[in-house]
Amino acid sequence: MKKLLLLAALALALPMAVFADSGVDYTNSGGTLAGSNSGLTLSGSTLIAVKGLNGGGLITGNDLGSVTFATGALTSGDLQMGGTFAGGGSFMITGNGSNGIPNGVLFSGAFDGPVSWTLVTLANGTHNYTLSGSVSGAAGNYSAVGVTVQLTINTGKGFFNGSTSISSGDTNIVVPEPGSLSLLGTGLIGLAGLARRKLKS
Repeated sequence: MKKLLLLAALALALPMAVFADSGVDYTNSGGTLAGSNSGLTLSGSTLIAVKGLNGGGLITGNDLGSVTFATGALTSGDLQMGGTFAGGGSFMITGNGSNGIPNGVLFSGAFDGPVSWTLVTLANGTHNYTLSGSVSGAAGNYSAVGVTVQLTINTGKGFFNGSTSISSGDTNIVVPEPGSLSLLGTGLIGLAGLARRKLKS
């Protein structure tokens, strides 16, 4: 009976180990956000901070790489007052090899659901637009899950007219820790051994 309880406890603990994920946070600045009914695109935006890459701390710099994306087409609302864009398109974060950031693609994916385009009028009469959505793709050798993207722009007292410079962007990527994957493998081997012994007795 004790072995059966131990087996049940191990079976319940394994999923928790798999979801003990680590996050990487990317911050970008500048660049041009262009939009039409066909979608929004970001180009020329510079990667300026990375936190948690390969388990490391915060890395900052004036130019660590670039962030580019394209959404799907506008499905509701409009560019000036806010709306929703379809998923799809593309999303890419690239490092340039400086300050310990790898040279090459750090993340590549696409929007996997609707992308929100929200207008907020601030107390001083200026307009903030926020783009937020979720992305799935690959970060290094891992499939990335739980990727969230947030981009904020301020157009002053005017509305978004199809092209503007961005103030800031933030992308948070959650990837499975290699240790969690090893723990899962070890746990599965242990379960197989216990089941084999149980069948022999």
